[in-house]
Amino acid sequence: MDNTIFITFGTRPEAIKMAPVVLELQRRGAFRVVTCLTGQHREMLHQVVDDFALPVDHDLNIMRERQSLGHITSAVLSGLDPLLEETRPDLVMVHGDTTTTFAAALASYYRMIPVAHVEAGLRTHNIYSPYPEEMNRRLADRLAEVHYAPTGAACTALIGEGVRRGQILVTGNTVIDALLMAASGEAPAWELQVRQALDRPGPKVLVTVHRRESWGTPMERVAQAIKRVCEENPETTFIFPIHLNPAVRSTFRRALDTVSQVVFTEPLPYRHFVHMMKAVDIVITDSGGIQEEAPTLGKPVLVMRDTTERPEGIEAGTARLVGTDGDTIARELLLLLTDSASYERMANAINPYGDGRAAERIADHLEHRFGLRDHAPGDFAETAGDPDFSPT
Repeated sequence: MDNTIFITFGTRPEAIKMAPVVLELQRRGAFRVVTCLTGQHREMLHQVVDDFALPVDHDLNIMRERQSLGHITSAVLSGLDPLLEETRPDLVMVHGDTTTTFAAALASYYRMIPVAHVEAGLRTHNIYSPYPEEMNRRLADRLAEVHYAPTGAACTALIGEGVRRGQILVTGNTVIDALLMAASGEAPAWELQVRQALDRPGPKVLVTVHRRESWGTPMERVAQAIKRVCEENPETTFIFPIHLNPAVRSTFRRALDTVSQVVFTEPLPYRHFVHMMKAVDIVITDSGGIQEEAPTLGKPVLVMRDTTERPEGIEAGTARLVGTDGDTIARELLLLLTDSASYERMANAINPYGDGRAAERIADHLEHRFGLRDHAPGDFAETAGDPDFSPT
């Protein structure tokens, strides 16, 4: 055994959350780390690779215009199989809930290679929301031998589905590790339009919307909610790094291009995006990871989805689930903009998602698994006093 760990990622969120793990494993020098991009995303993925100086050993380059889920799945399977045969890893590590995640776990299973799933156990219990992410994550968990759960609730969900406790380590979420790394430096030099937007008087709201289930009518309702808030609170500026997907761009550009309070930008590199979150007052999003990141920076989050696999933030009060109903979004956003007590309650709630040491716990666990250290690491949830966590 040469302690080879094969790590896959295909999208920007995966790369952000796996970067601390890759860098920590490389720093320790006890493992042969092989990285593989599937290229499920392209431009936005390479921004993260550059930001973290991530090594890339293989690139499947599968992305096609208007690609289908079937294409992504089959291309990852056929692309990974010969690489797994060539590299013969001792463990394959996947992350989260993308189609890359599921397909890479399946390719590894076909080769009888153990799979470790980072960010395991998150559930909405609705296989079509988020779609296809909920099922991707469930299937990856079924195929995995090692489960790195971010929270006690995720651990409990896995145990309820029959995963043995000895197969689970509660680590906190690696996105907090990445966030703290990116936030520690000085703010970047902003493009002129972004700097001018940040220099405007009044509150700033950061917007991100991209999820497949939000395409069409839900996104149109979000756009109308933003327009209404602009009319009722003209001092507010919306900064909107707009996703590259044509379905997203056409909807929001058509509805909001003429609204002067909305400033569109191209997708921001990760370090820029983190510093943007630091600079604004409120975040509205349908992203999973941002639900975890923004509260670390003390920013209230309105989650524009009907369900979330990250209920801990809702329960802690750092985030609020508002769906894609335009009236609800506008009402909740206007409340935060005009009611300082409501704003302070959310901004000062305790973030339950991590302490910046998740990658360290994962590396410790892998060293223990490979016989390189005597003691297994403790659970984040146990040390954090997570009320949903039971170590038994």
